[in-house]
Amino acid sequence: MPAEDAVRPPRLIATDLDGTLVRSDGSISPRTKEVVLAAQEAGAVFVMVTARPPRWLHDLTDLVGAHGVAIVANGAILYDVVQRQAIRTALIDPAVALEVAQAIRAEIPDVEFAIERSNRYGQEPRYLNRWPMPEDTLIAEVEVLLSEPAAKLLVRHPSWHSDDLLARIAPLVGDRVAASHSGGHSLVEISASGVSKAAMLADFAASAGISADQTIAFGDSLNDLPMLVWAGTSYGVANAHVEVLAMVDVVCPSNDEDGVATVLADLFNF
Repeated sequence: MPAEDAVRPPRLIATDLDGTLVRSDGSISPRTKEVVLAAQEAGAVFVMVTARPPRWLHDLTDLVGAHGVAIVANGAILYDVVQRQAIRTALIDPAVALEVAQAIRAEIPDVEFAIERSNRYGQEPRYLNRWPMPEDTLIAEVEVLLSEPAAKLLVRHPSWHSDDLLARIAPLVGDRVAASHSGGHSLVEISASGVSKAAMLADFAASAGISADQTIAFGDSLNDLPMLVWAGTSYGVANAHVEVLAMVDVVCPSNDEDGVATVLADLFNF
């Protein structure tokens, strides 16, 4: 619905994390936490919808609300953050994932692969990991990494921009899987066909008796587009990808200016 028609506070608030709710320094401001908690106290359901793996939500239990869950891995996992367990998953079939990985490497030999499972991270030996690796990281060649279903197949190139890498990968994989990116450096993220933030969010909303037109969503990158299209009112932070800014109902202040908090404070009259 057009933003000007959104006169009532939403029943469901869905937001991406990195680049949207989270500031560039990796923090969530005290003001944002205050407003998010106040919106929940006012009766809204708040859900984080992120590309992050489950383990990167464990320090955000104070934001998940009474339901205790978040949508992670670009919609592949509905995750109970408090209990630290997956509630629902939509994983890539190993045979399909390996076929896709081999097709990508045949066309772009410089790529390296990593995977996220519900409870474990793995990577090829030469994969450039920009974050500290978990202690139980599986380091192996792609055939071993993809011997079990994965929530995400990560494809990294040593130098290409994520937009360029995605443009090369998308026609190679077709509709066998869902490929996107979340703004990471030279990184494309691949999920099972049909998996998106929007698909899992729609299921979550339906289970709570909430419709799309009672939902607002915030995002900044290409992997947020399906969710932003699905929600009744979509907001793009000012620092968002140009494709996001072109389609959202409203452009709000940037992540570093607490854009999500600014919108919620206005909607709920805080």
